[in-house]
Amino acid sequence: MHTFKPTSHDEIRKIIKESSGASCCLDPWPTWLLKDYLDDVTPIVTNIVNKSLQDGEMPASLKNAVLRPLLKKSGLDPEILKNYRPISNIPYIAKVVEKVVASRLNDHMSEHHMHEPLQSAYKSAHSTESALLRVQNDLLMAMDNKKNSYLVLLDLSAAFDTVDHKYLIGRMASRLRIGGSALQWFTSYLTGRTQRVKIGEAFSSLVHILFGVPQGSVLGPLLYLVYTLPIGDIIRQHRLKYHIYADDTQLYVSFDVANPNNQEDALCRIQRCIEDISTWMAFNKLKLNSDKTEVIILSSAFNRHTPDLSNVLIGDSPVILATTVRNLGVVFDRYLTMDAHITKMCSTAYYHLRNISSIRSVLNKKSAVMLIHAFVTSRIDYCNSLLAGVSKLALSKLQRVQNMAARMVMRIKKCEHITPILKELHWLPVEHRIKFKVLLLTFKSIHGDAPAYLSELIIQRRPTRQLRSSEHLMLDVPKTRLKSAGDRTFTYQAARLWNALPLNIRSAQTLLTFKNKLKTFLFNASFNE
Repeated sequence: MHTFKPTSHDEIRKIIKESSGASCCLDPWPTWLLKDYLDDVTPIVTNIVNKSLQDGEMPASLKNAVLRPLLKKSGLDPEILKNYRPISNIPYIAKVVEKVVASRLNDHMSEHHMHEPLQSAYKSAHSTESALLRVQNDLLMAMDNKKNSYLVLLDLSAAFDTVDHKYLIGRMASRLRIGGSALQWFTSYLTGRTQRVKIGEAFSSLVHILFGVPQGSVLGPLLYLVYTLPIGDIIRQHRLKYHIYADDTQLYVSFDVANPNNQEDALCRIQRCIEDISTWMAFNKLKLNSDKTEVIILSSAFNRHTPDLSNVLIGDSPVILATTVRNLGVVFDRYLTMDAHITKMCSTAYYHLRNISSIRSVLNKKSAVMLIHAFVTSRIDYCNSLLAGVSKLALSKLQRVQNMAARMVMRIKKCEHITPILKELHWLPVEHRIKFKVLLLTFKSIHGDAPAYLSELIIQRRPTRQLRSSEHLMLDVPKTRLKSAGDRTFTYQAARLWNALPLNIRSAQTLLTFKNKLKTFLFNASFNE
């Protein structure tokens, strides 16, 4: 790619229409004004964008940013600077230009298969849930095959802030084959950037940025993914399984407990891989925090084995085995029962329910429902496809949370029957919410709207001879050994739940039609209609 395809009025109109109404203090006019006078401003914005793309230059006025530090996680000490994430607020027109360029860059990388296939951040149809679902599927399959697994979660320090612009431009030229005015534009975008910090109404002095890509921008995260493409190459050389989400990298490898040599080989491959990643990062101005790297051994409850890792180093730090790890917001325990995750979810949900109950008397029903969905239901639904096949005892804990939320909305006593209340609110019970998510991902996988790493787990049934059921879109259900492992994999759950659906739902042609029919089906099954 040597030049950018010009943008059109329709593309700019769509970008402005679909964007949020948030404005930056650097904007000469509020965003709502642009939206209100969309037809008048579209030709002007289109000319600005096309002029920038044609000249291969990002206007200097659009390369300024105001930083608003945000705590990375709630509960962190606000007095420690490294606990903050520097989010860049940039002019609105700059975001429009970046969205056009990001679209062109994504199209170029997709057309030439340049994306890292196991990187799930900032990519359409990819999410933390799809990433974790694939990792969990692989780990559960290993358990079902009488194998244990090492899972290593790597921690990077200020990854977005230390990107070397010279190396990034070189990588875009050599690896992505970008040149001409397109490469000139990226060079212009990265150089001459300035920023200042705003806290309250006070501003810091202006600082020129020599390294890093702006967090909070549209293009910055995508450029970071380009910068770190070689990490996938390094991991593949060591024959490890892995998944990457932005700057979160997880490595895992399975081994046969009965074979000490196999176990030793797996550990050595992980060590050598991390050493090579650390060396590459040091050369590329990134830093791997070996002292914060987490390691957990995953096994079935029937195949418990804890090897001695006291003499093993990850980088310069000794390995400390964890019993639980937080992986992209989901807690993994060593047997992958998800009990620790459910306990954490329930604790957080009850905390928010107590807060909402203290103001429930001044809320109307609609406001109460909105708060419940924002602080409670969203947490119950986050990555809930990973809970498919867990014990009914574990699910009952989440169901009690939902029941409490429903009673709070309707302001009824604990002794009253909950089923009519859930039905009136049109809330699917937790078990059926999980089935809904799994089946939704299954539909997307079958129709090519899910990541390739999920679609390849779905195997359509191919009869050896023509049968009446050949056109019924059935899936192959894999043979498994353990209910607590193999039966919980996405491959197994997706096929089992999909085959149990009526034909008219499986044969739905659009996602919207499928979702509507599926919810009606599950709602009727929940409340025996």
